Amino acid sequence: QVQLVESGGRLVQAGGSLRLSCAVSGGIFSSYAMGWFRQAPGKEREFVAAITWNGGSTNYVDSVKGRFTISRDNAKNTVYLQMNSLKPEDTAVYYCATDQRPGVVGTNPRSWGQGTRVTVSS
Repeated sequence: QVQLVESGGRLVQAGGSLRLSCAVSGGIFSSYAMGWFRQAPGKEREFVAAITWNGGSTNYVDSVKGRFTISRDNAKNTVYLQMNSLKPEDTAVYYCATDQRPGVVGTNPRSWGQGTRVTVSS
């Protein structure tokens, strides 16, 4: 059973930065593509970013391109989301997730963390 635990969310002012972490256990992290999703109050969950098993390829939702960076450390079984130039519209609960496959993360991955809350004040 794969377990994912996010951390790093907090209240931050607009223009600030945060780094979210997601520690993964119970599986073969180094063979999984990983993704970050978010759900803002009153809105549907949306894809934010994903990274392949070896970090060789990443992709982002348009609204965060140039501001957010997904990365991973396979030695630490951890995936990160560096968020810069934060905006109030980035306020959401952020989740990491995986389909436990190397190349892609689907739109509704099979394994999820519990989420970490990010609040960006204006």
